[in-house]
Amino acid sequence: MPTDTQARLRRLLQDLLSPVILPALVLTGCLGVTAALWHSASTDAEQDAQADFDGRVRELVNNLDQRMQTYVQVLYGVQGLFASSQHVDRDEFQTYLAGQDLNHHFPGLHGVGYMQLVGPRQIEAHEAIVRRSGYPGYRVFPASEREWHAPIVYLEPFNENNRQAFGFDAASEPRRRAALEQARDSGLPAMSGKIRLVQEAGVPAQAGFLVVLPVYNHPQPTNTLAARRAAINGWVYAPFRVGDLMAGLGGPRAAALDVEIYDGDAIMPEALMYDSAPNAGDQLRATRQQISIASHRWTLRIAMLPAPATARYDKAQLTGGFGVALSVLLAWLTWLLARGRVRAREGLERSRALAEELKEGQSTLMVLADSAQRSQAVLRSILDSTIDGILVDNLKGTVLNSNRRFRELWNVPEYLDWQSDGAVLMAHMCAQLRHPECGLRLDQPAQLTLPGVQRGTPLQEEHEVLQLKDGRVIEKHTRGLQLGSEPARIWSFRDITERTRVEQREQTRRHVLELLATGAPLQTILESVVAGVEADNEDMLCSILLLDEQGEHLLVGAAPSLPAFFNAAVHGKSIHSGLGACGQSVLTRSRVIVEDIRSAPSWAEYRDLAVQARLGSCWSDPIFSANGTVLGTFAIYHREARLPSIANSALIEQGARLAGIAIEQAQAAVALRAGEARFRSLYDHAPVALWEQDWSAVRSALAEFELSGIDDLAAYLQANPSQLRRLASLVRIMDVNAAALEQVAAPPGRKDLKELTLAQNFDAAAMPNFARAVTALAQGQHFFACEGSFERLDGVARLNELTLLVMPGHTHSLDFVIVSTLDITERRRMDDELRVLATTDFLTGLPNRREFMGRLQEEEGRLQRDIGACAAVLLLDIDHFKRINDEHGHAAGDAVLRQLADLMRECQRKIDMLGRIGGEEFAILLPGTDLDAAAVFAERLRQRVEQTPMQLDDGMALDITVSIGIAAMGGKAPGGDPALIRADQALYCAKRGGRNRVELMDIEADRPGLPAPAASG
Repeated sequence: MPTDTQARLRRLLQDLLSPVILPALVLTGCLGVTAALWHSASTDAEQDAQADFDGRVRELVNNLDQRMQTYVQVLYGVQGLFASSQHVDRDEFQTYLAGQDLNHHFPGLHGVGYMQLVGPRQIEAHEAIVRRSGYPGYRVFPASEREWHAPIVYLEPFNENNRQAFGFDAASEPRRRAALEQARDSGLPAMSGKIRLVQEAGVPAQAGFLVVLPVYNHPQPTNTLAARRAAINGWVYAPFRVGDLMAGLGGPRAAALDVEIYDGDAIMPEALMYDSAPNAGDQLRATRQQISIASHRWTLRIAMLPAPATARYDKAQLTGGFGVALSVLLAWLTWLLARGRVRAREGLERSRALAEELKEGQSTLMVLADSAQRSQAVLRSILDSTIDGILVDNLKGTVLNSNRRFRELWNVPEYLDWQSDGAVLMAHMCAQLRHPECGLRLDQPAQLTLPGVQRGTPLQEEHEVLQLKDGRVIEKHTRGLQLGSEPARIWSFRDITERTRVEQREQTRRHVLELLATGAPLQTILESVVAGVEADNEDMLCSILLLDEQGEHLLVGAAPSLPAFFNAAVHGKSIHSGLGACGQSVLTRSRVIVEDIRSAPSWAEYRDLAVQARLGSCWSDPIFSANGTVLGTFAIYHREARLPSIANSALIEQGARLAGIAIEQAQAAVALRAGEARFRSLYDHAPVALWEQDWSAVRSALAEFELSGIDDLAAYLQANPSQLRRLASLVRIMDVNAAALEQVAAPPGRKDLKELTLAQNFDAAAMPNFARAVTALAQGQHFFACEGSFERLDGVARLNELTLLVMPGHTHSLDFVIVSTLDITERRRMDDELRVLATTDFLTGLPNRREFMGRLQEEEGRLQRDIGACAAVLLLDIDHFKRINDEHGHAAGDAVLRQLADLMRECQRKIDMLGRIGGEEFAILLPGTDLDAAAVFAERLRQRVEQTPMQLDDGMALDITVSIGIAAMGGKAPGGDPALIRADQALYCAKRGGRNRVELMDIEADRPGLPAPAASG
């Protein structure tokens, strides 16, 4: 291990000393050192530059702050001047400031002034005072109406430039006014925002600002906000131009800086007040500072102007250039040294190469031998891990090789010496085949010589499927190959039992399903199941026994390969009589395996019969339905005694399951056909007319309506009768029963569906009902019923009661709709007649008492809903009617009653209600009529009756009169029965008053009123 490590280190060292790597390493190292030195020098230069910049910034900001504090102190001095004197006149103000020598000691200060607080009504007086003091042109400007004014009255030095601000009202401008209010309310100095001074005349104009200090009226208190506002007299102030303020500030060190001053906290173009270098280019370093002056904040952006490189920067550049040149020189010298070393080593290597070639020749032989052993082991591992059984022979009867899977497939025992004698192996394999003559031979001349195949020519590939006695199916492939210079053959075997079983099961299942679909008999279907199992298992004899309805006997369902006498003997035998394996399978509900029928106790009764049929073993499996009920048994017989293999067990289970499916499906088909026959008989002989209809075309049309954006289908069909008729034409009549044909008057014994249309359910008058039915189905309803009319085939219109039912499962397609119809024409006629008989007086044809009272209750309900409405009730009685019956007979009395009823009809309005409530007594209801109008109507009727003679049947004319009582309904007395009672009282008042008259009953007094006025006309 140490030797290997040393060798690797030597190789690594040699690689590093190569002419390519070593110069590159030297160049990289030198450049790295140069970069480090250059970076250190650059960093020092940058730190020095940043420290210098920071010092300049601090110095500038401090100078600006100190200068502004000094100016504020000047204002404090002026404020003290006003505080120390009751009144400071212009001369005192000028003398004080002249002593300060503002222009010399306070550069940038444009002046110091005083603004006087003037009320809105004091402007004229103020201007007059100033004008009298020697300034006749003085005025406060700009003129405007405000709560207070702050004109400039003092401003020193009072030169030509400052005179422009004389009289300027600082309260007229928002920013100046804000500063004045802040100083007034706080009592402290206040600075305005960015403004343009009134006296600004320079080009370009400089931004300006004011610093103001309040002047209070002493000795008034100023400790509260309200007190300060009450004590304010004015303000001393100083105007500034920012450019003049910054001139010379900071000296030569500040000249290298680009200073920008912004009003407020934000850096915005509109807030810019000062820029020392407007056209400055790119700036390497900058800072943002904020300064507060007189309670107002400025934002300063200070940047370093471009300047010539310093000595430190020159040193960094010189260090980098010298280091690169030196690095390249050292790399070139290293390359020269490395190339000479490599050439010397190459000569040494060539001298060693000859010696190594001799050693390699010897080691190659050893490697080839080892490789051959490893290849053989790998080949063996690959062969043993494949899923196919592999066998290789040399076409001369000798087996060259085989894998583990081959020995497992063919159950090759360990003791079998098959490598030295291939014929023994072939005999062992053929003994397991169902057909030993299949051709598995190694020594057969046809297989050994393979005529027509020359050396070096590949053998033709062969394929064969082998059936084993234990039920397995093995697929065999053979093909030729060349092993060195000798031909050989490779055999591959694959177990395809499961695949074959699946294919057989699927083929048998499809055949059984085809038979079920075509309605084949159950026996044919079961024989197909049996044939499917026996087709690939020639040594098997299968049978299917069915359990009868009582579950006590087994019946032969299918056993085509068993002798007829055997089937006849077991058919119908009880499961309790020891019917071999099949009976036990039913009783135990499990599989029963009988290896040898001759020795099985369960076959004692049928042993001789089984021997006669040459049956040696029996395997039986119960057949279950889907719900677990035993339907029968599936049995497999063999000629010799044997036990089932795993493949045989799977085959039994598969056959029983398939037989169960076939039996259940066949039984279901029989039950379905019987049910269909019963339903057809019930359908054809039903006493109700039944129609089978297809509304699928209507469903498609409704889908088109929905896509076109129709939301309210009912309203659309009502507005478009043509679309409704189109939908009716789309309904197809698929079938009808005899009652339907009789209902539409179809010719007897003739059923022509082409003659039938939807008019036999919905005629033109019943189209609204059809629209309701379509709307209901479109909303997903399954049931619809209505009464309407239809048209028979002979053109007669009849009434019907129709019920429409969408069959389950057809809601979306509407292709199966059952319509039942009942002709109710006669029933409707009888109902109408009964209604007339129940509501009409048979003699006069007028409504009877019951109908009149019902109408009276309806009117009472209307009056209760409408308090302002009114109505009147009239009771009419024929005077001396008993005398007419006694003198002329009851026929004459009946004639009089009928003619009186006719006269009443002639006088009534359409809304009036007449009625005969008993004998010769009649009643009239006058809706919407008050008591006076009812009296006029009653008087007119009385006169009409009096003036119209009644004609009897014998030609005799008879004069009659009537008495009428009237009562009102409505208001506080809407009741019908009380009104009828009052009308009856009024009637009897008329009788007692001499008859042939009209009496009114007063509601309030509940007593008869005055006789009715005479009717006009």
